[in-house]
Amino acid sequence: MARTVTKTRMPDEPPAEIIDKKLSEALSERYLSYALSTIMSRSLPDVRDGLKPVHRRLLFAMRELRLEPGQPPKKSARVVGDVIGKFHPHGDIAVYDALVRLAQDFSQRYPLIEGQGNFGNIDGDNAAAMRYTEARLTEVARLLLDGIDEDAVDFRATYDGSGSEPAVLPAAFPNLLANGSNGIAVGMATSIPPHNVSELCDALRHLIQHPNAHIDKLVNLIPGPDFPTGGVLVEDRMQIVEAYKTGRGSFRLRARWEKEELKQATWQIIVTEIPYQVQKSRLIEKIAELLTERKLPLLDDVRDESADDVRLVLVPKSRNVDPAVLMESLFRQTELETRVPLNLNVLDKDCVPQVMDLRAALRAYLDHRQVVLVCRSTHKLAQIEARLEVLAGYLIAYLNLDKVIKIIRTEDEPKPVLMKTFKLSDTQAEAILNMRLRSLRKLEEIEIRSEQKDLSGKQAELKKLLKSEELRWQRIDTEIAELKKLFGKNTKLGARRTEIAEAPATVDVPVESFIERENVTILCSAKSWIRAMKGHIEEDTAARAAIKYKEGDEERFVLNAETTDKILLFASNGRFYTLGGDKLPGGRGLGEPVRLMIDMPPEAEIIGVTKYQADQKFIVASSDGRGFIVKAEDVLAQTKNGKQVLNVAEKTRAVAFAPLAGDHVAVIGTNRKLLLFKSDELPEMGRGRGVILQKYKDGGLSDVKSFNLKEGLSWKSGDRERTETDLRAWIGARAQAGKLPPNGFSRSNKFG
Repeated sequence: MARTVTKTRMPDEPPAEIIDKKLSEALSERYLSYALSTIMSRSLPDVRDGLKPVHRRLLFAMRELRLEPGQPPKKSARVVGDVIGKFHPHGDIAVYDALVRLAQDFSQRYPLIEGQGNFGNIDGDNAAAMRYTEARLTEVARLLLDGIDEDAVDFRATYDGSGSEPAVLPAAFPNLLANGSNGIAVGMATSIPPHNVSELCDALRHLIQHPNAHIDKLVNLIPGPDFPTGGVLVEDRMQIVEAYKTGRGSFRLRARWEKEELKQATWQIIVTEIPYQVQKSRLIEKIAELLTERKLPLLDDVRDESADDVRLVLVPKSRNVDPAVLMESLFRQTELETRVPLNLNVLDKDCVPQVMDLRAALRAYLDHRQVVLVCRSTHKLAQIEARLEVLAGYLIAYLNLDKVIKIIRTEDEPKPVLMKTFKLSDTQAEAILNMRLRSLRKLEEIEIRSEQKDLSGKQAELKKLLKSEELRWQRIDTEIAELKKLFGKNTKLGARRTEIAEAPATVDVPVESFIERENVTILCSAKSWIRAMKGHIEEDTAARAAIKYKEGDEERFVLNAETTDKILLFASNGRFYTLGGDKLPGGRGLGEPVRLMIDMPPEAEIIGVTKYQADQKFIVASSDGRGFIVKAEDVLAQTKNGKQVLNVAEKTRAVAFAPLAGDHVAVIGTNRKLLLFKSDELPEMGRGRGVILQKYKDGGLSDVKSFNLKEGLSWKSGDRERTETDLRAWIGARAQAGKLPPNGFSRSNKFG
């Protein structure tokens, strides 16, 4: 039981309230509150304005400070102070980091803040301290805030109740998709890449005309993200459409490069644009590191000649190198090619997190604009009606000017007399009493009648607008068309920066483009310590005899391979693990435990080591005598966790592993019974427990081997290898018990 004390009790105070509750319930309630707070107040953007609370509060605070476009900027520290003091009770560093990101033209496709001073750069350098930098809003931010004084959105109390803040901005700019968003909440995340506003406007206008437009059509108008740092999008169109349909996916983005011709028929590669959110300095360090490790044999040098623009120079080893092959090797090993994720997880108008598709996100924005238009129109209509009421009172005063003046001069309380005499409202009477003497002229009466006529026309238009949804959509369509003129593709800010290209053709890159090819001998001990010695070591050489192991350890697996090979490790938990031949520790020492390189449980052990060959197949079997055939391509693991292939039941473990190398399979149990059967009796599977190989009354399976019947069955006995060719006595069908092996068979019940 969890006992929660509401406050600390002082010695002279009575006992505080104690709540008896299960610990699980107490933790669950508190963690749920924390999760909801993180999701709604920190990590996920609102689908309507595309902002998280900290960004919304930053823009609103800057507006309150009158930091409009064209106005003098103020110190960032002043802005941050107002935000954390009035709206956002969090650390100043976190708020300043958010401000800085909104001002970086390499982070935001359409920056919301115009910064003066050092706001960081694409190399990954940090911005200057907030006391040195200055900021003001951009035109994009002004559009997001447009109409906030006209009752366009709801306001809520700030954290301390001393003021109010907008729950969402009016957003005359489709910020969610235009600038994108990233965030990690509790149990969910969001990742939305930036897009081109001109294309978004086309899609929004199309959606107004065709509310049920298919996403394929919308993708024709929005062919993909548009990143502030440019690059080339090389994702297949079908994958792009699928990502926008589901709200989840990724986009393959490459650096933009060109071949620059030099003297004497030499050349070099110039990279002019790098992928989004890749730090240039870190990219160069990675390339230099690969050069040092001799993993880029086709590249001779890398230089950074960037100024205001990006210019990375890649020098080939030889002028005979194919530029496409060189770049392909770099794309595969460096961040010159990245995958930008799409996870359109946002808060809807009811602040409920959900993953939306492209059409739903656009529709939510349009619906918000409809709500904003209604609210603003209603607010304007109320203002017009109030003004018309005052003007009607003014006209009555002008028509009865002498009488009005007499009442004001002679009555102690002229207001109620005016209201009774001329049937005026309280507002009208108050307006007449507040009228200046200079307004009592004929020209002013003419102006009032003109204003009354103008306002009456606007009043009629607004009433007509509020009654007709079709007219409202026409108004929104016009607003979006005007937005497109501001950010059209012919403008500096609106021109598309990321090229949409076809998925690249497969470039055959030789393995030596990645790794220097060398012969190695891989040694794995009985206690699963692994290392790679240079060269191939034969069994009868002195070098083999000179190999040392830790005290209490011994040789288990010896494999001749190359640094370019993928090494497959099969463990007793039924998982295959993959290691690169170039990633293994050197052979001068005793190696390293395999567990430092893969995530293998402490109780598991390695029972098989082999090279990966695409067309190869393996037999895997567990101690309960079950197994199957699996393709090598189905066991390649992409992570350190390995790939589960053989499902082991309780109290069983994987004990046997053998390449499929013949037309028959030999199995022997711990009961020393040998059985031979045809290979085609085993099923080919990707994962599972398999079928029964051999039945046991007592014990279980010990080993398995694949062989050709004509060549006979071979096994190791001590230092000798023996072969039996007359195998008729042991041939049977799968799942039989078998018979005792030939004389001289190993007492370990192993084939080798």
